[in-house]
Amino acid sequence: MEKEQVRYEVYGILEEYLGVNKEKIKPENDIMEDLGADSLDSVEIIMAIEENFEIEIEDEIAEAMQSVEETVNSVYDKINNHKKK
Repeated sequence: MEKEQVRYEVYGILEEYLGVNKEKIKPENDIMEDLGADSLDSVEIIMAIEENFEIEIEDEIAEAMQSVEETVNSVYDKINNHKKK
């Protein structure tokens, strides 16, 4: 999967769970501070990402996924590493 496709799908998940128009989401946005997610939202977003991309995100990776771009990069890396195994 191309990184742009991952970005598009992650933005869609953020839009669905946070009610933020994906046109207004920027890579540098902090998911909690800028987009208004709380800890429950974060858990739900991670679960939605795992289901959507059919991957498992370890806790330490999830904790590092604070910005939108960090989230996109982590998901993209996880997808590519998962396919190689």
